[in-house]
Amino acid sequence: MANNNNNNNNNNNKASTSTLTTTNMTNNSNNKSCITNMAHDQLYSVLLLLPIESILSLSMTCKRFKPLASSEPLWEFLCRRDFGSPSIDAILSSPLDPDHHLSWRTLYQQVSQLGFVNCSKLLSGSASNCDFSLVPIPRASHSLNFVSGCLVLFGGGCEGGRHVDDTWVAYVGNEFRRVPRWQKLNSGVPSGRFGHSCVILNKSLVLFGGINDSGIRHNDTWLGLVLHDEMNGINLSWMLLDVGSIAPPPRGAHAGCCVDDRKMVIHGGIGLYGLRLSDIWVLDLSDDIRSAAWHEIATQLSPPARSGHTLTCIGGNRMVIFGGRGLGYEVLNDVWLLDIREEYPKWVQLIYDPSNIPKGIPLPRVGHSATLVLGGKILIYGGEDSCRHRKEDFWLLDINAIPTVKADSYLLDSKSLSKMWRRLKAEGLEQPNCRSFHRACADDSGRYVYVFGGMVDGMIQPAETTGLMFDGDLFLVELGLQI
Repeated sequence: MANNNNNNNNNNNKASTSTLTTTNMTNNSNNKSCITNMAHDQLYSVLLLLPIESILSLSMTCKRFKPLASSEPLWEFLCRRDFGSPSIDAILSSPLDPDHHLSWRTLYQQVSQLGFVNCSKLLSGSASNCDFSLVPIPRASHSLNFVSGCLVLFGGGCEGGRHVDDTWVAYVGNEFRRVPRWQKLNSGVPSGRFGHSCVILNKSLVLFGGINDSGIRHNDTWLGLVLHDEMNGINLSWMLLDVGSIAPPPRGAHAGCCVDDRKMVIHGGIGLYGLRLSDIWVLDLSDDIRSAAWHEIATQLSPPARSGHTLTCIGGNRMVIFGGRGLGYEVLNDVWLLDIREEYPKWVQLIYDPSNIPKGIPLPRVGHSATLVLGGKILIYGGEDSCRHRKEDFWLLDINAIPTVKADSYLLDSKSLSKMWRRLKAEGLEQPNCRSFHRACADDSGRYVYVFGGMVDGMIQPAETTGLMFDGDLFLVELGLQI
C-alpha cells in the first residue's frame, strides 16, 4: 500500500509538473505574442511615444518594428515633434532643390548631427563709397529681429561713441538667399540708444532699455507693429507701453528673450553709475497691451552680475544664460538654466572641472550672439575675450543633450560636455570675420541666421591705440543641411 501511495504521489507530481510546464509555455507564448499580435496602427502609436534612441533600438531588435521605424510618415512626425511644426512648415515653404527628394529621416539625422554652416555676404555696408541713404551705417549694440518675413534693425552705437535712432526694414519672405533691399523708416521714436533689448512677442516687437550717447540709461518699454503688403510696402509703428509704476531699473547691455510668445524676460546689464546687475524681470503680455506689467522674479541663487551676455529661450518657459562680463571685468563662459514656469523658479548652473575640459568647449566671451536655431539648439557666434580679441568661431549649444536637473547645480563630466557643445566648421567664400557686439536673428524655420554689424578689427591709425572699427555688412549663415 505504501508503495502504491508513493507511486500515485509521484504520478500526481509528474502530472502537476507537466501541467505547470504547459501553463508556463502558454504564458510565455502569450507574452511573446504581445508585440507580434498587436495591430499595425497600435505598433505605430507605441513608436510615436518613444524617444529617438528607443525607436532605433527597437528597429534593430524587433522585425515587426523595423519597417515601421523606416517609414517616412513616422520620421515626419518625429521632425515635427522634436523640431517644432512651425520650423518644419517654414522649411517646406522655402524654395527647395527640385532635383532633391526630401527624406524626413535624412533631415532628422542632419539636424541632429549638424557639423557645419555655410556663410555668404548679402550686402556690404562698410565700404567708404557706400550710399548710407540706401543702407544702414556701420554700428554695434543695435537690435536685429526677423518678424512677418522682414528684417528689422533699430538703433545702436556708431563711430565716435554716438547713438543712432534710425529704424530700417528689409523684406525677405521665403527668398532667404536673395539680396534684401533696406528701407529706412522715419518714425522718430524710440529715442536713439544702444545696448537695448528687442524681442518678438506674437509677431510684434517689444523693446526695452538701452543707453544713449550721454550715458543716460533708459527703462522705457516700446511695442512695434510691422505691417507688410504689396501695395503699401512695409510700415512699422512704435507705441510707448504704459506698464504702470513698477518697472526694471534703467539699464543697458542687458540680455533679453521671449518666453512662451507672451512674455519678455530681461536679465542683468549695466545700471546707474556703471553698476552691473544680476536681477531678472518678466513683462507679461498674456492678455493685451493695456494690462502689460513688469514683475521681478526672486531666486535664492542667481548667476553673478554681468553685462554683454546672452539670454536665450530654448522652448516653453526654459531659458539659458551664457557668458558676459562680470563685476570684476572678467569675461565668463558659464552656463545657467532657468524655468519660470515653476512655482518657485531657481537657477541651475552647469558646472565642469576646468582641469578636465575636452577640446570642444568655447572660451569665455562677451558681446557674442546666441540664436535659437532648428532642433532647439543655440548657435553661438563671435564675441571678444578679456583682452578684446574678437572671435569668428561658431558653436552649437544643445541643452537637451543633458539630463533634466532639479538641483541648484549639475556637475558635467567630459562625456556630457561633448554632447552639449559642438564646434561647427564655417564654409563659404565670404565668411564673417572676427567681431563682437553684432546682432543675429533666425528666420521662422531656424535654418537661416542673419548677422549684421558689430565691432571688427581694422587698420590702426596713428592717433589710435587699437584698430577698432564698426561694421555694416549683412551676412547669411545657413545651417549645413542638404535638402
